[in-house]
Amino acid sequence: MIKLIDPDHPFYRPLWRRVLIVAVCCAWTGLEFWNGSQAWGTMFLVVASYAFATLILFFKPKPPAAETTAPDGTPPAA
Repeated sequence: MIKLIDPDHPFYRPLWRRVLIVAVCCAWTGLEFWNGSQAWGTMFLVVASYAFATLILFFKPKPPAAETTAPDGTPPAA
């Protein structure tokens, strides 16, 4: 499946960024419906819904990458 938004990217870690992205999408949706553009409003409603589901509802960040060397300084076994 193609990811349109990669929730594992470090950019999406802070909650305020994720909420801001969803809020901007919702505001743009409202603007399009307010201006009478039903088609664009529906498209942005889908985008806002997808952003909400991906960035807020089902967001489970992966832990930071593991160390590249073992504690004793040797590289990890493959």
